[in-house]
Amino acid sequence: MSSPGLRERKKQKTRWAIQAHAVRLFVQQGYDATTVEQIAEAAEISPSTFFRYFKTKEDVVIQDRYDEVMADEIRKAPADLPPLEVVRRAILVSFETIDPQEVEQVLQRARLQFQVPALRMRSLDSMQDSIRYLAVPLAERLGRPPDDFRCQAFIGACVGAMINGLMVWVREGSDLLQVRELIDESLSVIADGP
Repeated sequence: MSSPGLRERKKQKTRWAIQAHAVRLFVQQGYDATTVEQIAEAAEISPSTFFRYFKTKEDVVIQDRYDEVMADEIRKAPADLPPLEVVRRAILVSFETIDPQEVEQVLQRARLQFQVPALRMRSLDSMQDSIRYLAVPLAERLGRPPDDFRCQAFIGACVGAMINGLMVWVREGSDLLQVRELIDESLSVIADGP
């Protein structure tokens, strides 16, 4: 994966700055009480600029950069690794890319997704998109078509296991090291059973 150019990096920086302001406001005021206009004002942009970066208010919580990191890791994993190890490494590496200063915001976003009904529904849609997106590089590795059902089902099982670890993290508010351990443990159940 090539490194993004300066213009793309600026756009990404703006996107994640808007998200940081939105999450801060959601935590302070509540999700439903916070408007796009308030988010735009806090981020010093116009509401129309907000909608250039996020299609909906829900998306400002749901969207992140981790699917791209995981897809890249799946593509560059050593050829001799079995699929579960490829996906496990990709998921764990995506958590390693979280800057220590981002951890609280990631936790707050996860809490919002589990607690706000509208976000819960939107995150389910997003999860399906992520499963299809991550199945493509796995299918490439296995010489299968991009929409291979078995690859999508396998990624879905891994994402489901990961969510189990994330839910414990959301409830307990533990540190990032613990969430990686919880996710690793959850993924081991796919290989080893209960």
